[in-house]
Amino acid sequence: MNLKSSLRAGVYSFEKLTQRLRFASQRTDLPVLLGISFPKSGTHLLDQILLGFSNVAPYAKRLHSFYAEYEGESGIKRAPEQAIRWLDSLGPRDVASAHLFARPEAVARVCLSSSEGSAKFIPYFIFRDPRDVVVSHVFYVTEMEKNHVHHAYYQSLPDFDSRLKASILGRPDADIEFPNIAERFAPYMDWLKRPEVLAIHFEDLIHARAATLAGILDHFLTRVPLPSPRELILESLESSINPSRSPTFRSGKTGEWKKYFTDEHKQIFDDVAGGLLVKLGYEK
Repeated sequence: MNLKSSLRAGVYSFEKLTQRLRFASQRTDLPVLLGISFPKSGTHLLDQILLGFSNVAPYAKRLHSFYAEYEGESGIKRAPEQAIRWLDSLGPRDVASAHLFARPEAVARVCLSSSEGSAKFIPYFIFRDPRDVVVSHVFYVTEMEKNHVHHAYYQSLPDFDSRLKASILGRPDADIEFPNIAERFAPYMDWLKRPEVLAIHFEDLIHARAATLAGILDHFLTRVPLPSPRELILESLESSINPSRSPTFRSGKTGEWKKYFTDEHKQIFDDVAGGLLVKLGYEK
């Protein structure tokens, strides 16, 4: 561990201790708050909401860590055991975030049944209309993240339309794994089958925020009771949302794909991912 990592770990441990003293009357064996997200689907928004619990319970005030199945700069896919090691590194009262595949081993860690003892995690999974995801992906890779493994390739394409096609279809001929949008989502699908994981549509946090935050709270309270009044907890979750603090935030709008999709894009998307839209509830 380098000096910077050591300092960060020390600050994190001190802040967790401060939180424990601040809420000394509450239990300290609280489950990990785990925000699972599909990339470009509101990761930072969910992170901020879950960190809002630190205002009413002895949770950490910052993320313990973030895990992604691919290394951003190299595009190398991490081995499944790396995800398990990361999950095992988390402890009580941590808040963590991940682009985490629903592999059987990971699901077994995250979704402990009551017969196996008290749950280690309170998990949430946020996703977004995949058509908005691919539009957001174009802006992110082309303009916002210059160290991204696909940045140079996207820059080399002649226009936005061609970049959007790449985000829909992937790069099947590239040395770096980057499948089409339906295949990119497929490893996350099993999170939607688990009652232990609360599924959240990004759009609901924009257009039905009060009800969605209430659902997030209720999912928490089924595992852990809190002494604070319900309205105070909901206010803490709402007030924790601050888009300006998201390093990759571009737009909180929904349905923006309609501005960018041509008829050709619509056909291409329907060919590779029309069934995904139905499964996720975005089309009938």
